[in-house]
Amino acid sequence: MLEKIPHAVGAALSGLKAGLDKTAYRTAFAAVPEGLALTSLAFADGSPMPARFTADGPGASPPLAWTSLPPGTTRIVLLCEDAGSPTPSPLVHLIAWNLDPGAPLSEGAASQPESALDLGQNSFLKPGWLPPDPPTGHGPHVYLFQAYALDRALDLPEHPGRGALLEAMAGRVLAKGSLAGIYERP
Repeated sequence: MLEKIPHAVGAALSGLKAGLDKTAYRTAFAAVPEGLALTSLAFADGSPMPARFTADGPGASPPLAWTSLPPGTTRIVLLCEDAGSPTPSPLVHLIAWNLDPGAPLSEGAASQPESALDLGQNSFLKPGWLPPDPPTGHGPHVYLFQAYALDRALDLPEHPGRGALLEAMAGRVLAKGSLAGIYERP
C-alpha cells in the first residue's frame, strides 16, 4: 500500500521517524533486565530483513527463537514495532502473547489470524503479522522485535492492542531481549 506513495513524498518525510526511544522496550520496560536472547534463522541482529517477510514479498512472519530464559518463566510475549515509521509512535507489526517458552515461532506462524497463537492487533487493527511496507524514499526502517519472559500467563481479551498488552504485562516481566531487522524499500 505505501509503495504507491511517491518517492519525493517519502524522501520529504525521511527526517520524521518515531524512534527506538518510543518503543515499549525503552519506555514501558526500560527498567526490566536484559538477558533473554532473541534470534532468527532468517536474519542477524541489525541486518536487513529478507523481502519475503515484507509487503514486497509474500509477507510471511519471520521465524523467531528465544533462549537464556530466567527461572520462573512460564510464558513469552513477542512485540514488533517499526521505529522508523513516519508517525509520532512506532507502528505495531506483531503482538503474540502467552507463547510457550520452549516452542520457537516458525516462519509464517503469526501470518494467519486463525492460527493457534494468541495474536493481538497490529497498527492496522488486525490480528497477526503486519508485513513491513515503508514508503519509498523514506530510508531504512528499524523493526524492533522484542521478547519478554513472563512469570505467568496473561488474561487478555481476544486480539488485544498494544495498550492493553503493556498494561497486563506490568509487574510480570522477568527479562527481555530484542532483535533488530532493517528494511528499506528499494
